[in-house]
Amino acid sequence: MWKFLGHKDNKNSSPKDVQLDYSSIPTHIAIIMDGNGRWAKERNLPRSLGHKAGVETLNKIIKEASDLGIKYLTLYAFSTENWNRPPEEVSALMKLLAEYLKKQLNELHKNNVIVRTIGDISKLPNICVEVLEEAKEKTKNNTGMILNFALNYGGRDEILYAVKNIFKEYNEGKLSKEDIDNLAEQDFSKYLYTQNTPDPDIIIRPSGEQRLSNFMLWQCAYSEFWYSNIKWPDFTEADLHQAIADYQRRDRRFGGIK
Repeated sequence: MWKFLGHKDNKNSSPKDVQLDYSSIPTHIAIIMDGNGRWAKERNLPRSLGHKAGVETLNKIIKEASDLGIKYLTLYAFSTENWNRPPEEVSALMKLLAEYLKKQLNELHKNNVIVRTIGDISKLPNICVEVLEEAKEKTKNNTGMILNFALNYGGRDEILYAVKNIFKEYNEGKLSKEDIDNLAEQDFSKYLYTQNTPDPDIIIRPSGEQRLSNFMLWQCAYSEFWYSNIKWPDFTEADLHQAIADYQRRDRRFGGIK
């Protein structure tokens, strides 16, 4: 039984409103959690309260994704470009991240969730790094849904990270020129932050924006996209079901024909 702190049920919509094919649930869903600041502005609230409301949505969606049997859930929480935001907003975001994991770690662990990160988390405040490392260590042997937090993450930065690691292995004699010449896409993928993680089947972006914002540029080659005008704090389990139902109606050909 999930008992997330701060969880609020939305009585205006129900996941049961949408019929899903439970034999065809996507393996990997990635979400660009967008619209917190605009949600707050519409209500004449500080942006920090928008982010706080977004955390409550996070609780609901993690629980629902796990209950649906989704194996991988990747959440774009803080990009390499988000450092350009006002320092007080960045500070509030980092505080929320640390507080969230401290409060929810035992619940995540009890429900068999595996916590991982993608991105260079070494640049985050120490308190965030410590709680993230604790969460990863505590849940590493679980066997349920893998929850990836994308933090200080950028798609271009990730590709550079992979290239630098390949060059490092070449200098150390672990790779030859011939190895690099024959490097296949699946080999290159092993050098990314998302190594051993399948590409997302669907990328969801609420808030009305229709762009990737430097998210999973390598991995999204054949991902389906689902956009919505709903801002992240208002995103519900029913919206997740709708995104999955729309995904299930699409014809994925991966460049070929059926």
